[in-house]
Amino acid sequence: MERSGTRGAAFALAGLGVLLIAVVAVTTPWQVLSGAPAAEPDPARDFSAQEIARAQAFDAATSVPSYLSLGVTLLVAGVLVLTPFGTRALARLRGPWWVRVLSGVVAVYGVSLALKWPLGMWAETVLREYGLSTQTWAAWTGDRLKNFGLQVALSAIMILVVVALARKWPRRWWIPASAGAFVLTVGLSFAYPVLVEPVFNDFAPLPAGQLRTDLLAMAERDGVPVNDVLVADASRRTTALNAYVSGFGATRRIVVYDNLLKEPAKETELIVAHELGHAKNGDVLYGTLVGGLGAALGTCLLFLVAQGLRRRTEVPALGDPRAVGLLVGLISLGTFLSGPAQNLVSRHIEARADAHALELTRDPVTFTAMQKRLATRNISDLSPDILEYVLYVSHPTAPQRIAMARSWALLNSVKEP
Repeated sequence: MERSGTRGAAFALAGLGVLLIAVVAVTTPWQVLSGAPAAEPDPARDFSAQEIARAQAFDAATSVPSYLSLGVTLLVAGVLVLTPFGTRALARLRGPWWVRVLSGVVAVYGVSLALKWPLGMWAETVLREYGLSTQTWAAWTGDRLKNFGLQVALSAIMILVVVALARKWPRRWWIPASAGAFVLTVGLSFAYPVLVEPVFNDFAPLPAGQLRTDLLAMAERDGVPVNDVLVADASRRTTALNAYVSGFGATRRIVVYDNLLKEPAKETELIVAHELGHAKNGDVLYGTLVGGLGAALGTCLLFLVAQGLRRRTEVPALGDPRAVGLLVGLISLGTFLSGPAQNLVSRHIEARADAHALELTRDPVTFTAMQKRLATRNISDLSPDILEYVLYVSHPTAPQRIAMARSWALLNSVKEP
């Protein structure tokens, strides 16, 4: 019977894998400017030697705590999935099974938080030295604890459901769990703008004025229904410039950082035009559905791998609260391993949104000025090494985006930046 359950999960994993690869392969905009003359990214063409050196120094200063934090994550996950340490430690917990599950989740994530806390302080110190962070230590601590609380709450729900299903259907729990993972992913993405974002920022409508009028008129011209453009009070946390679109349907919103309101209006319009590209192409909904498929696939994989590691980790059954460590470790590793593929797809989707902004505004000169301003203000890495590019970079680099603007200008016989 156990072999039958494993075989079914393996077939489901293969089917979902083929479906996910096919969807991503067909729908990802691999070629954004078809037939456009090539323009090579060149940081030295658009940034001064001082700006390049500052970006390199900042990257070097932040890379060390970042990689160490990643190392801690992988170390903790490795211990949990390759040794019986987590199982034996969690055996000390007492109470009903669901209390032990919740306590186990808090304990595992609490240890990881404690180990990475000094590294977070190190990274925050660097941000302050470079003028990017405006937070007090109290505010920084509050944000970090909020993140921890949200991570624990979400993980606790997922793992509690998995253990409950494994207790009821030891050999078939992956079936309802996969469906639940898909539904949870979609539901969280829909609710994120109204439930999670207000935890970290306050939002207000963009004040009446020429900028608001121009942005709403641009959205109408683009055929994208936008009831409002919101401003986030990001300046109490950072000097960085940013904007984003989140949610879909009734919760879709375009948000700009309040720092942007001090910048040239034409550049802000281009940033919002980029976000309108995401909205027009349904990128949030698309990403949510693809993420839901990935979550369902990951649940099948979790079932198969966890079954194979039970003996090594001394977990008696996945419906036992002592399995929490194994499950948390596998989820952490799965998140890490899926990151490069997500970044690869994201970079192409972001490039499409850039192309949309250029088509909507037909202003590659201002687009280039905007990218230079964003890169210098945010101290973006202008030429990340291959490891960093694969692991962390979800957007094209500033030189790549500027090069695309030049290609677009040549393709459309517009003045080249």
